[in-house]
Amino acid sequence: MRSCLKFAGIAALAILVAACSEQNEGGESQAAAPQQQQATPVGTVTLKAQTVGLVEEMPGRTIAFRQADIRPQVDGIIKERSFTEGGFVEAGQQLYMIDQDVYLAKVDAAQAELARQSATYDQAVKTRKRYDPLIKSQAVSQQTYDDAVAAEAQGRASVAAARAELEQARIDLAYTTVTAPISGQIGSSDYTEGALVTANQAAKLTTITQLDPIYVDVTQAGGRLLKIKQAIQNGRIKGVENGQIEVALIIDSTGAEYPHKGTLQFSDVTVNETTGTIRLRAVFPNPDGTLLPGMFVRGEVRQGHLENAFLIPQKAVMRRPDGSAYVYAVVDGKVAPKDITIEQSQGQNWLVSAGVEDGEQLIVDGIQRIGPGAPVAAQPVETAKAAE
Repeated sequence: MRSCLKFAGIAALAILVAACSEQNEGGESQAAAPQQQQATPVGTVTLKAQTVGLVEEMPGRTIAFRQADIRPQVDGIIKERSFTEGGFVEAGQQLYMIDQDVYLAKVDAAQAELARQSATYDQAVKTRKRYDPLIKSQAVSQQTYDDAVAAEAQGRASVAAARAELEQARIDLAYTTVTAPISGQIGSSDYTEGALVTANQAAKLTTITQLDPIYVDVTQAGGRLLKIKQAIQNGRIKGVENGQIEVALIIDSTGAEYPHKGTLQFSDVTVNETTGTIRLRAVFPNPDGTLLPGMFVRGEVRQGHLENAFLIPQKAVMRRPDGSAYVYAVVDGKVAPKDITIEQSQGQNWLVSAGVEDGEQLIVDGIQRIGPGAPVAAQPVETAKAAE
């Protein structure tokens, strides 16, 4: 009986030890179970598809619309200067007067020579006419008649030569009055009254510059221009069907925007071998003379617009080692990377044409604390603050 009680006690103790062991194992398994990952709060903006104008900012310089260096076309002494340096002159206005005495005498001499040759020619014509009936009756020899015909032809040529000499003398006389070939602002005069000048000399008398309108030459990467042209041709970029491309201007020295808009005139047909850029020329009205040739400016060329595009804050965009761009979006409460296609920068935003969709939540704040697939709690932020 005593042995049976002893055996029953041992069995009960074994059962108790086994129950404690199972309880301990259950507690350890519960402690080892991983806790659920907490959602990281992030700032987001909701993307909205829109039509965005393509504005390319390009460096450039102002170029005079017209510029004429004034040089004398005859020799002589300057007798008079008829303009105020720095003033405005009209096309055809007299600028200088060169001594005319020699050229007046040449005109008189040429007129006298023309009169002499005309008289000789008239005599030759009359002689040939007298011989016309005589040659038929053989009253004069054929040689005499031929000489009369030749004399008439020589007289006609001499008259033409004398008339040309007279015309040349008159042209030289007209050149003694130096006039403005174009309207514009005239510069300083390098010659004054009494100075000796020669025809077609290397040194200029002065320079006239037309400032209204004025050209602005800007440069753009050749490859970029080719892409834009292709996009216009296939219809992806719209708004330039009429060929009128508007250009705005920012003056580098002041940073202010020029009040008048210009239009693009043409682009060069060659790419600069050194820089890989191509020149574009725009024309701007310049009624107040604000723009002067040689100024550094920045041209904002409006090259059409993109439909269904997105403006994404630059700080939301990341790049891989190969340069490809991507962003983080919130999809089903988790981080989803999105590869994007960037067209250009606009202020503090990137203009994106592909890779994201309308209505998507784009992560702009807290990007450093998250990774792909991580759970996040989206907290909308204002678009203006997101771009900062």
